[in-house]
Amino acid sequence: MTTKRLSRKQVIVSMNSENTKKFIKDASSHVANINRVLKNIKLDIAADFIQSDNKGVIITTNKIVSTLNLQIIKIYVKNINIELN
Repeated sequence: MTTKRLSRKQVIVSMNSENTKKFIKDASSHVANINRVLKNIKLDIAADFIQSDNKGVIITTNKIVSTLNLQIIKIYVKNINIELN
């Protein structure tokens, strides 16, 4: 799911609270890894930061994300062995 507010672009990744804690613990490395993956396939989108929410994690990006970007982020999260709700 994507949300566009005034100047913010967000990807909301649903997961349980235990997985959210694990994901947030290494949030800075996840931002770097997501950006590396997006850059390797020559997309002009980048993750700015990750924050937790009661529903999971929110990944804020520099531009509005497309379906392709969502799939890439979903694949990244799945590859780090965190189960999505």
